[in-house]
Amino acid sequence: MKPTLLVLAAGMGSRYGGLKQIDPVGPSGETVLDYAVFDAIRAGFGRVVFIIRRDFEALFRAQIGTKYTGCIAVDYVFQALDQLPNGFTVPAGREKPWGTGHAVWCARDAIREPFAVINADDFYGADSFARLGAFLVQGAPGFDPMSGHRPPAPSLASFGMVGFKLRRTLSENGAVSRGICQADATGFLQSIEEHTGILASDVGAGKKYTGDETVSMNCWGFTPALFKGLDIQLHEFLRAPGTELKSEFYLPAAVSTMIARGEASVQLLPTTSEWFGVTYREDRPKVTARIAALVAAGAYPAKLF
Repeated sequence: MKPTLLVLAAGMGSRYGGLKQIDPVGPSGETVLDYAVFDAIRAGFGRVVFIIRRDFEALFRAQIGTKYTGCIAVDYVFQALDQLPNGFTVPAGREKPWGTGHAVWCARDAIREPFAVINADDFYGADSFARLGAFLVQGAPGFDPMSGHRPPAPSLASFGMVGFKLRRTLSENGAVSRGICQADATGFLQSIEEHTGILASDVGAGKKYTGDETVSMNCWGFTPALFKGLDIQLHEFLRAPGTELKSEFYLPAAVSTMIARGEASVQLLPTTSEWFGVTYREDRPKVTARIAALVAAGAYPAKLF
């Protein structure tokens, strides 16, 4: 069974100032998302599922979804503020979305096969998708004496995550939030801690961050076993921090909790790809230039779809 690509595309990009998922950055009007779908197809993915909001469904379908017709199967899942487990209601005054963990939870009835999760506005590179595709098709590897990788215990859900170096995920135009990862000696994730307000000036010798920290950029490989853990934790979240009007249920934190509870094993997947993204509108020219360089080098065709 071919894996599915689940794309987190419900955000409007408040810091960016618009629906950045449909902003062109490629030579023929391609979006960052187009490159992700193109790379996923090359890596053997058979379907893409977009998590979006109802209020921009028509625009998204017309400008994004229809261009993949005939290339890959496309489905949609909707994230809404009032889409909650039975017995829960939206607290009075709550306007902020529930976060990436809730977004993936909303896809629980749409996915029955191994799947990857990515952000719609991040460029992860061809090698990242190749690593995810191989992991999802082959499953977690057995012990490899060359790398030291060990197989997870049979009782654990087996997940994977492509990690990137912090220094390569920063914006010159403002602060970012990053999930900083701790791994064991065999390359398995132990925890993820969310750090907010990270500036480029915070990174370097003698500063708060070295820049070599491995961070999660929401580039994951999962099995449907994830949904059970998400459902349990979403219930817990809604009973406590979810009553706060601006709290969010983050996917990396949920995975980290599953690790701590002995429910999942997450293998860090090394990649030769370099991440880049459009957190702020001022980031767009640099992203456009980097994609142009990749096209010039032959990594991508001048027109994708």
